[in-house]
Amino acid sequence: MSKRAIEIGIMLPESEWEMAGQTAGWADFSAMAQTIEGGGFDSLWFADHLQMKLPDGKVQGAWEAWAILAAFAATTSRIEIGPFVSPTSYRNPAMLVKAAETIDEISGGRFVFGIGSGWAEPEYHTFGLPYDHRAGRFEEALEIVTKLVREGEVDFHGTWYEVNEVVNRPRGPRPEGMPIMIGTFNGERMMRLTAQHADHWNIWANAFGNRAASIEPIQRQMDRYCAEIGRDPKTLKRSAAVFVDFEGTYGRPGQPVPSLTGTARELADEYLRYAEAGVDLLQLYPDPCTVEGIKRCAEALEFL
Repeated sequence: MSKRAIEIGIMLPESEWEMAGQTAGWADFSAMAQTIEGGGFDSLWFADHLQMKLPDGKVQGAWEAWAILAAFAATTSRIEIGPFVSPTSYRNPAMLVKAAETIDEISGGRFVFGIGSGWAEPEYHTFGLPYDHRAGRFEEALEIVTKLVREGEVDFHGTWYEVNEVVNRPRGPRPEGMPIMIGTFNGERMMRLTAQHADHWNIWANAFGNRAASIEPIQRQMDRYCAEIGRDPKTLKRSAAVFVDFEGTYGRPGQPVPSLTGTARELADEYLRYAEAGVDLLQLYPDPCTVEGIKRCAEALEFL
C-alpha cells in the first residue's frame, strides 16, 4: 500500500453506457488495469452486475465479474483487486467463497472479498432470482462466508441457505483468511452486520452525497454500532465510492448526486478532506472511465 494520507483505487466500467455506448472488451480492461498498476493507484474494483436498463429502456449488458477479476489477478502484480460489491444473492455463498479463495491464490494474496445484499431489482427478475428478504438472505450468506473464510469449515441449515459440512480447501496464500468488505448504503441492519462481521466497510456515493463534508454523520453512526458491540471503530477499514468527472464526459444516466470536478490539486484537496473525516480508501469512479480518464485521475496523486 502507498504511504499517502489516503489510499486511492479505481472502479472500472462493467456496463456498456460507461464506454459511450460501446462494450469494453478484455483488451480495454487489460489496458486500464496496467494503467492503474503503473500509475501509482492502490487498488482496482469491478462491479458485479448482470443486465440493466437505461432510462430510455435500452438494455445494457455486463461481463461476468468474477471471471474478469480472475483475469486481473493473473495480469497484475501489486494492486489489490476486488468486486464492488458482489451480491451474495446472485450465487451460492459457499461457491462464492470457492471463487474468492481461487482468485486470492491467483493474485498472491491481493484479493478483497467485497460482498453486499444487492439492490438492482430488475436484474433479479430478469434472471429469476428471489428479491424478497434480501437482508435476511444476506445475513445467512454472511454467516456461511465468514465461517468458511475465517474458520475453514461450516455446516449451516437456515431459512434460505443450506450447506452440509463444507470445508474450505484448498486454501489460498492467507490461512487466516482474506479481508471481507461489506458494501452498504445507510440502512441500520446492514451497517450493524458490517460492524459485527466485516474487516472493511464501503459506502456508496449516493448514500452520502459524494462529498467529504457530508460523510461525517454516517461515519459516526458506524462508530456507534461498533462501540455497542465492544469493537474499536478504528479496527474497521473505511472506504467510499466517489464519482469524478472530466471534460468530454459520457455521463451516467440517472446519477442522483453531483460528481467531483476541478483541477488535480482541487481534487486532491477534496480527497484529503475525506481522510480527515476518517476514510482510509477512495474508489474513484471516473467519467470517462477509460485509460485517458484513469490517467487524469492519476494527476492528483502527486499532491497526496
